[in-house]
Order: sequence, then C-alpha cells, then structure tokens
Amino acid sequence: MDCYVGIDVAKASLAVASWPDDTQWTTTQSEADLSALVARLQQRAPRVIVLEATGGYEAVVAGQLAAAGLPVVVVNPRQVRAFADALGQRAKTDPLDARVLALFGARVQPPVRVLADAATQDLLAQITRRRQLVEMLGAERNRLALARRPVRKPLQAHITWLERQLTTLDADIAATIHASPVWQAREDLLRSVPGIGPQTARALIAQLPELGHLSHRAVAALVGVAPFACDSGRRRGIRTIRGGRCAIRAPLYMATLTATRYNPRIAAFYQRLVAVGKPKKVALIAAMHKLLTVLNSVVRHNRPWDAQSA
Repeated sequence: MDCYVGIDVAKASLAVASWPDDTQWTTTQSEADLSALVARLQQRAPRVIVLEATGGYEAVVAGQLAAAGLPVVVVNPRQVRAFADALGQRAKTDPLDARVLALFGARVQPPVRVLADAATQDLLAQITRRRQLVEMLGAERNRLALARRPVRKPLQAHITWLERQLTTLDADIAATIHASPVWQAREDLLRSVPGIGPQTARALIAQLPELGHLSHRAVAALVGVAPFACDSGRRRGIRTIRGGRCAIRAPLYMATLTATRYNPRIAAFYQRLVAVGKPKKVALIAAMHKLLTVLNSVVRHNRPWDAQSA
C-alpha cells in the first residue's frame, strides 16, 4: 500500500504524519534527528513527502530529504489551507497540519519536482536580498522627502549605506553568474530579448528555473500571468490573473513596460490591443504573457532573439 507523509515545519521542531496508517510523531531539526528522520522515512518508502513553504524554514529539511533520494515536494500553504477547509478541518495544530499535508499528498498527488541545488539556492538568496535592499531604499527615500531636520542626516547616512550595499551585492551577483558557464549563457540568451536587462535576466535564472522546460501555458500559470475564466451560466465574467510567483512577476512587469517601447514584437502586440479598445492595464498584462512566451521559446530552443525572430 502506498504511503504518504506530511511534515509540518516549525522553527525548531517537526511534526510528522503518515497516511493511510495515520502514524504521527514529532522530532527536532538537529542534525542527528534529521538523519534519524531520513532513515525512518527511507524504510517506509513513501510515494511523496509533502511540506509547506514556510519562508525558508523548510529548506534544510527538504534538502536533506531530497539528497537522500526521497520524493519531497514543497507546496503552497494556501492550497493546503483550502484543502483543509474543504475537509471541514478548522482546528490548526502542528500534528493536525502534518496529517492534512499527508492526506493532501494522497488525494491531490502533487508532482515531485527536482529541488534547486545549493548554488541555485545561494543565487536565489542574493536576488532576494537585492529585492529587500531596493525596498528599504525606496522606503528611506520616501521618508527623507518629508523628514524634519533633526532626522535628515541619519536618514541620508542610512540611504548612502544601503546604496553601497546594493552596489556591492550587484557585483557579487554578477560574479556568481559569470562563474557559471551555464548561467552566463542563459543570461546572454535572455538579454538578447529587447526589454530584458541584467537584473530581470538574473531574477529569471534564480526564481524561474523551469523557464524553457514547460509549455507556454504552464509557465504562464506558474508565474501568474495566465488569465482565469470566471463564467457561470450565461454570464461571462472578466478574465483575471492571480497567484503565481509574485517575486518574478514584479521585474517582468517592469521589463514589459520597456518592451512595449523598444521590442518591436511586444510593442506591436500591445498597440494592437489598445487600438481595439482594451484597457491599457489589460493590454500590458497580455504583453507580459506574450513576453514570457517569447522568453520561454528563446530558452527552450537555445537561440537568441535575433536568430529566432529572423
């Protein structure tokens, strides 16, 4: 009989549950306990082990399980919460959450994907830190515009420090990309598309490794730029986008703004939609979808923009 395991990850502890035997136990994230957990799960040979994305706490556990050859998948917490609500499971404790995760694995059968290796995780950490620095810089600059004289000097000093940190980090990210022939080739491919700059290309490399390996529809849904229908009976609702990877959608949005001016294919597509009466925001989201499709094709065929569009 197939076995499904759910692991609810907290900062220092793990609640583990298996289905259908409904076995539960708790352990810690110490090196010894993680090794014992891996050995115990290897004996059970589960079909899938389900963890929730918890802001990074799950990374060590998922990495250990994947390194041992166990089928681990990290899922969106919103999906699991919706699944629990559908079951009528309103209570929420670590053991209950682990049991729901195991049942989610059995009923939903989430696909097991290869987890990012250590180098990719390091690059992702750098890209994430860059986004945090940019957000802090924006916030501090906004405060400086309205700051009174006693706090202007320390605010300006902090802005200068953040700018130096951002410059240093940009150099580190560039060195990380250039140290890998595969990543350097990928960046060159992506940057061959008008509208894609170095920061967007590097964000795509770190945060969308599936690019070029999925269908156009699948990658659009993954990023969150695929419009979903909202129809019922004779009613035809407005198509909207939702979900997906917002961290990559933000730089892709900015790249699309540039592409609507300097990329002839995207610009023509955008202007055609506006000309037939589409709202500019709707046309821009459609252009994002189009640009992502172009990027997916460029990476899949391993051919730069000029060669592909000729």
